[in-house]
Amino acid sequence: MPTAAVEVDAGGRGVRVTSPDRVIYEPTATTPAVTKLQVVEYYLAVQDGVLRALRDRPTALERWPKGVHEGIKLATRAGEQSDAFYQKRVPKGAPPYVETATITFPSGRTADEVCVTEIATVAWAAQMGTLTFHPWPVRRTDVDQPDELRIDLDPQPGTDFADAARVALAARDLLTDVGLVGWPKTSGNRGVHLYVRIEPRWDFVEVRHAAIAFGRELARRTRGVTTSWWKEERGANIFVDYNQNSRDRTIASAYSLRPIPGAPVSTPVEWEELDGLDPRSLNLHTVPGRFAERGDLMAGIDDRPGRLDSLLQMYADDVERGEGDMPYPPDYPKMPGEPPRVQPSKINPANWQDAES
Repeated sequence: MPTAAVEVDAGGRGVRVTSPDRVIYEPTATTPAVTKLQVVEYYLAVQDGVLRALRDRPTALERWPKGVHEGIKLATRAGEQSDAFYQKRVPKGAPPYVETATITFPSGRTADEVCVTEIATVAWAAQMGTLTFHPWPVRRTDVDQPDELRIDLDPQPGTDFADAARVALAARDLLTDVGLVGWPKTSGNRGVHLYVRIEPRWDFVEVRHAAIAFGRELARRTRGVTTSWWKEERGANIFVDYNQNSRDRTIASAYSLRPIPGAPVSTPVEWEELDGLDPRSLNLHTVPGRFAERGDLMAGIDDRPGRLDSLLQMYADDVERGEGDMPYPPDYPKMPGEPPRVQPSKINPANWQDAES
């Protein structure tokens, strides 16, 4: 018989957790099983950190209501049927304390997304099967002006977390040179994310251009770095995924669980920790104790918002040298100045009329 529903206290609100003993993560050789109630309790344990990461941001919910089990796959396209999926619109029947923000997709369509303002919303989302929170880099007061530049260091085949960590330390030096402050966290898998708080005065296109310029300069300075959008050109390098700064592209928030065996967490870290760190050691079982001892390592992220002037000048210099814009994600409308959105090995006049432009 399944265990009866229980109620947890989430910032003074009672949040009902149904099927609390449902196994969400199977046990592994190094970690025990994780139940639905434990997922909710995890987010309550790190509430100050996860609220800092999500507060007032439109947020997509990555829901795995049946848990992370063999055979369950995540739907990645609209209308695709799967047991796990992204919830970009606030679910019907959400409690009245769940607030929303209206965002505009690249297609021009709009949606009301969950906008976290209190920990009860996080607990409710976890009760609904949410493992990973994907906040936009904007606040609901201005959903078209990002206040965050996100540097996603993504290991390609032949590289690993240690390579991403090495590149991250080089990226810190570049950030310093352009007058910005980076806040590192693990991706929860093999990569490293660097978050940079910025003044909300540039639009998505400009922030994305800044990310392109950053990646190109990092590649010039550092071995084993690429900004090539096409996988056939990346090689065994760390890919700086500049398109994570495009409209409606999001990254797992700080303190988000990831749907990977062992319940790993995308965890803020000190720069000095990166060298030699095993990201698998940062998981649902270990991060609450770490948080209780050390607090939120991103607590100061809002203290020093920076400007993108230097990076945008770098981008302008790149354009002068003949290095212009780069491809957008495949579901985007054709963007002004964008090069062919076709694999270089497949470009021909039949599939791209201005392939040579």
